[in-house]
Amino acid sequence: MKLPLRISLLLLCGLISWFASRSFTTHASMQGGVYTEAQATRGQTLYAKHCASCHGQQLEGGSAAALTGSRFMAKWGGKSVEELFYITRTQMPYGTAGTLTRQQYIDIVAAQLRANGYSRGPRELPADDAALKAIKIQPQVATTQGLLHSVTEEAKSQITSDLKLATYPTQQELNAAATNSTDWLMPNHDYGGQRYVDLKQITPNNAATLRPVCMYQASDTKSFHANPLVYRGVMYFTTAGATIAIDATNCRLKWRFDRKPKSIEVHPPNRGVAIAQGRVVRATSDGYLYALEIETGKLLWERKVVDSAKNEGSFNMAPLIFEDLILLGLGISEQGVKGWMGAFKLSDGAAVWRFNTIPNDGEPGAETWSKAESKLHGGGAVWSPISLDAEAGLLYLPVANPAPDLNNDERAGSNLYTNCMVVLNVRTGKIQWFYQTMPNDTHDWDLTQVSPLFTANVAGKTRKLVSVVGKDGLLHVLDRESKEHLYEVAVTTRLNADKPVTREGIRACPGVMGAVLWNGPAYNARTNMLYVPAVDWCGTFRKAAETRFIMGQIYMGGTVVNDPPDKMKGWLTAIDATTGKVAWQYAAAKPMLAAVTTTSSGVIFTGELSGDFLTLDAKTGKVLYRFNTGGPMNGGVLSYAINNKQYVAVASGSTSGFWNAPLGSSTIVVFALP
Repeated sequence: MKLPLRISLLLLCGLISWFASRSFTTHASMQGGVYTEAQATRGQTLYAKHCASCHGQQLEGGSAAALTGSRFMAKWGGKSVEELFYITRTQMPYGTAGTLTRQQYIDIVAAQLRANGYSRGPRELPADDAALKAIKIQPQVATTQGLLHSVTEEAKSQITSDLKLATYPTQQELNAAATNSTDWLMPNHDYGGQRYVDLKQITPNNAATLRPVCMYQASDTKSFHANPLVYRGVMYFTTAGATIAIDATNCRLKWRFDRKPKSIEVHPPNRGVAIAQGRVVRATSDGYLYALEIETGKLLWERKVVDSAKNEGSFNMAPLIFEDLILLGLGISEQGVKGWMGAFKLSDGAAVWRFNTIPNDGEPGAETWSKAESKLHGGGAVWSPISLDAEAGLLYLPVANPAPDLNNDERAGSNLYTNCMVVLNVRTGKIQWFYQTMPNDTHDWDLTQVSPLFTANVAGKTRKLVSVVGKDGLLHVLDRESKEHLYEVAVTTRLNADKPVTREGIRACPGVMGAVLWNGPAYNARTNMLYVPAVDWCGTFRKAAETRFIMGQIYMGGTVVNDPPDKMKGWLTAIDATTGKVAWQYAAAKPMLAAVTTTSSGVIFTGELSGDFLTLDAKTGKVLYRFNTGGPMNGGVLSYAINNKQYVAVASGSTSGFWNAPLGSSTIVVFALP
C-alpha cells in the first residue's frame, strides 16, 4: 500500500528522531553513568585536602592547571580516563606523589568527572586500567563554545605600522645598566646579573627606619615570581595574564594590558618583561610572544611561537633584549619537551636563530643520548634568567634537567646539554663552550643560574668569572676566559646526593624543590662577596617501574615525596668570591625564594616565604629591618632612585601550592626612608 507523501515524511522524521535519541542515549551511557555520587563525594573530600591548594577549590586552576572547563578539555579531550588516572596516581599530589591508595586516587578521578559534567550511575568507577581505557574524555554538554578555538591558529603578526615608537631605552643605556643606579633595566638589573646598585641613602645605620610608601595589588592570586623593571620613574611587571606599568614612587597605575590565553596554559607563573626601543616584550604560558608600546601599553604585535596544545612547549622566563634580538628559552622539561634557546626580531617577533639544547641527530652532543627517540622528549628547558657579556657578544644560559626526570633507563649517557651552562654567540646562536654540573641527572636538579658575571682578584690576578648554581645546591665559580673551575661550595644541605635513585627509594637532599630556583646570587664588589638564597628541603626519590609519555602531561618517570612541610627552611649564604669560603649564613624559618639585591652602602634586601621583607648587613648578615608584606615573597626585590630618593620595591604574592604557603594577592610594595 502506498502512503501519502505527507504521512511518509512524518514517519521518516519520526524514525530519524528516534535513531538520533537512541544514538545520544547510547553515547551518554558510554560516557556518563560511570561513577556513584558517594564515590565522587569521597573524591571531592580527598581533592579538597590534597589537591585544591594547587588546582583551585573548584578545580578552576591556580598555581597548577585547571581540572575542569574548556582549559581542561583542551588539554585532555580525546584521551582516556585511564591516562588521567595514571597521571593522577603517579604524579599527584606534587611532592607527595603515590602517598594515597589506589582507591583514593580513583575516587579523586570520579570527582573530576563529576565536575566535568559526567553523569552518575549505579556502579563505582573502577580502578581497572582496561575498563578506564574504554572511557574517553569528551565534552558532556550540547555546545563546545567554551573550547579554545585559537589552538590551531597559524602564527600571526599584528604590526602597527603607523605608530611612531619611542626609541628608549637605547642599546647604549642597556649596555650601561651595571653602572646605572637610577633605573633597574633587566630582571637581574644588568646583563651580567650582578643585582648590585651604587646607592647609599639606606645604610646599616638607618635601615631600621624604612617604611612602606605605597602598594599596588594586581587582583591575581596565581604564583607571583616576577622581577619588575624600572625606567624613568615607571615600573613594569607581569602577573600570569597581565602586563602592568605603575608610577615607581606612588604605585599609581599608568596602564595595564590584560590578555586572555589563546591556547593551553602549561605553567602559569611569568617572571617578567624586557624593555627596549619603545617596546615592552613578554612571552606567555600558552606559547606566544608579544610586544606593547612602552608609553601606552598598546599591543604592537603578537606571534605564536609554539603550539602548546601539541606539547611544543610554553614560556615563563623573562626575555632579554640585545640590539634587535629578543632572547627567549623554551620551558618546561617536565612536559617532555625538546628544549631550545632562540632569538627573535624585536620589530615583529620573527625567528632569527635557534640553538637546540637537546641536539638533533648529527649535531654535537647527540651521541650523549643512548636512544634517538629519547631526545624527542628529552627536556632541556630554559626557564630561569640568562646572562650576557655584551662586550664579547657571549650569551650564558642555564639549561634544566633531562626528562623523564627520575628514570634514565631510556637515556643512558651524559644527556647534553641538560644541566649545563651553555655559552653561545649571541648574534648567531653558535655554541662556544659549555660546563655540565650533573651528567645524566636523575634527581630533577636543574641548573638554574649562570649569574652573576663578575671580575675579581684571584691569586693576585684579575679574572673574569661566572657563578653557576642550581637545584643540586652546589655553587661553582669558573673563569670565563680559561674555562677553569676554581671552586665549588654547598649552599644548602646535601645528603646522598651521589646515590642512584632506585625503585625502593632513596632519601636525598636537596629534594626536588631545592636548592636555588628562579632567583639566584647577587655580587657586591665592595665586600667581594656572593650572596646566595636557597631552599633546604629533602625528599625521598623513587624510580618508577613503568615510564610512560602522555602528550601534554608531566613526564617524571618516578615520584618524589618531600619531607613534611615543617622540615623545610632556607638559607642566605655569603661567600668570599675569591676563595669560596663561607663568610656567614642567615638561617630562615622558610625557604628563600625571593630575589637578593645588594648596594654600595653595605646592605642586602631580600625576603622570606613567610612574607617577611628583610634588610641585612652585607658584612655580617645581621637583620636590620623586617616587615611582613602580607603574602609569600618569591619574586623580585629591587632598589632604584628617583629625584635623588632611594626606593626598594618587592613582589609579594602566592607561590605554588606544594610550598604550603598561604595564598596572597600579587602585590608590589615600595619602601623608602621617612
